[in-house]
This record gives sequence, C-alpha cells and structure tokens, in this order.
Amino acid sequence: MSFNGFAAEDFEVFGIDGLEPRMDALISKVRPKLTALGDEVAPFLSALCGEEMFPHVAKHARRTVHPPNDTWVAWGPGKRGYKALPHFQTGLFQSHLFIVFAIIYESPNKAIFADALSGGAAAVRERLPGHYFWSTDHLDAHGTPQSDMDDARVSELARRLKEVKKAEVTCGLRIGNENPVLRDGQALLQVIEQTFETLLPLYRMSF
Repeated sequence: MSFNGFAAEDFEVFGIDGLEPRMDALISKVRPKLTALGDEVAPFLSALCGEEMFPHVAKHARRTVHPPNDTWVAWGPGKRGYKALPHFQTGLFQSHLFIVFAIIYESPNKAIFADALSGGAAAVRERLPGHYFWSTDHLDAHGTPQSDMDDARVSELARRLKEVKKAEVTCGLRIGNENPVLRDGQALLQVIEQTFETLLPLYRMSF
C-alpha cells in the first residue's frame, strides 16, 4: 500500500464510543495508512540521522477499558521498540495531525537532553519556528507554542525532565484536521520530511 494521506473519517474514528468499536475502526482504517507512512519515511529518516531508523505503529495493547484518544507511527533506532529511545512520531488526535520529536518517560536519555536544553535555550528558540509546539505529555493534545517558550519555560521543562520520573517532552508541528495538505499524500510526506529535518538538532541533543 502506498501512502495517500489522511481523510476526514480517519480523524472521526476518535469520536467512536467504546474500546472495541474504536479499536476496530483504528485497525481497519487508520493503521494501514500509518504502516504505509512508516515504511515510506523510514529510508529518509535513516539517511537523515545517519543510522537505521525503524518504524513502529502503535498497537495500544495495554488498553483494556478506555479507548485511545490518539494513534501514531514512531521511528527510532531500535528494531524491537522505540519507547526507551529518542524518536520521531507522526500521528492523529481527533483535532489534528502531529509531527514531532519525542522523548517519553521510559527513556534514560531524558537527563542528557535536559542538560543539553539547559545549556542551549536561546539556540533552541532561534532554531525552531514559532508555530511549533512543545508538550510535556505525549497523551495531551494541547501544548505551548514555541513562540511562548522563553528562557524560564525552557529551564522549567529541562528541570522536570531530570527530576520528575513521569516527565517527557515532545516538540513539533500540528496540522488541523481540515487542512487540505492532509489529503495529498505526496505533499504531506514533504511536510513531514521537512519537519523532521528541522527537528533533527533536538534528536542529536538527546545522545
């Protein structure tokens, strides 16, 4: 299957009540597109990062009651999994598509990234577009625009990464679910690849 973008009904899946009905829709409608996207982007990211990057599509296997509010494909340097390592993600909430760099709570690289962030807050602000978003919870659809990330907020984010066990960070682009670029597979691939190029310095800061 080639990647042809996302349709409005892909985002509407998150309005379906109940774990099993929503998961059935995710598996049948959205997961094949994420798998195709993962395979399509993996060679680009491998060349960009200088190491093989493996795609991993979210399975939501731990969920037994509450249906997921988002789903994604992640790319990381680990063949067996991605959660313990810094990685890239593209995924969907009901309201938008996200294209991000992420370090989640299971990664020991959080402290490395926090130290790098503490020493380079100004450089980070200069490097990233103001409409990018930072979040400290990968399950949260909200976040802080890069344009609002002053030194104090960057320092607080770095402190939490080091001191709070469950703390994590994502940073990247959000595209509203009605944006026509989402329906154009090739145009969206270009946006995703450009976004990952912009986020590459954050990935490099995390090792």
